[in-house]
Amino acid sequence: MRVMIAEDSVLLREGLIRLLALAGLETVAAVGDAEALLKAVDAERPDLVITDVRMPPDFRDEGLRAALVLRRSWPDLALLVLSQYVEERYASELLSTYSTGVGYLLKDRVADVGEFLDAVRRVLDGGTVLDPDVVAQLLVKHRHQPLDRLTPRESEVLSLMAAGRSNSGIAKALSVSESAVAKHVNSIFGKLDIPIKDSDHRRVIAVQRFLQG
Repeated sequence: MRVMIAEDSVLLREGLIRLLALAGLETVAAVGDAEALLKAVDAERPDLVITDVRMPPDFRDEGLRAALVLRRSWPDLALLVLSQYVEERYASELLSTYSTGVGYLLKDRVADVGEFLDAVRRVLDGGTVLDPDVVAQLLVKHRHQPLDRLTPRESEVLSLMAAGRSNSGIAKALSVSESAVAKHVNSIFGKLDIPIKDSDHRRVIAVQRFLQG
């Protein structure tokens, strides 16, 4: 798998390259601004782009905007967006627009090498990854119908789904059986009015409902 990094901090760029090498991933380019990212992806066609949200010249949302442009041009391109702070709008925009092969992590998460590389693999495999701190903040601030139909345990399960966990991963995190998780997941689908006909995408739809409040 070939990866491209867009990050204006030279130290973080170099750190990411080393971490990815540990996982056997080749970094084909590492750039410092959104314009360079767009040009590099067009030239190299990587499998995954890891980009900061705020980049030169204005340090607003250049990285995210570039990521959205890239995904429209190359729908199979996996995206992992990094942010210094919890920025709900950016997380919601990214994951509500695209439902596979996307992730949003806080930069502090990079310090946990195992967790970061696991997130990279999940995004490359077509999954979605949302930083746990963002999930926690969204749960607090977006308690609107139909989300408040959920029990506390179902909210926990949904938050872990939003973080990209599989049923087995959720079971391990909550110290419950996979069958118990499956029951909670089916209950969530019912309470969020997600019909069986959407079975191929029900987890994605549930996470999108969660992000949209």
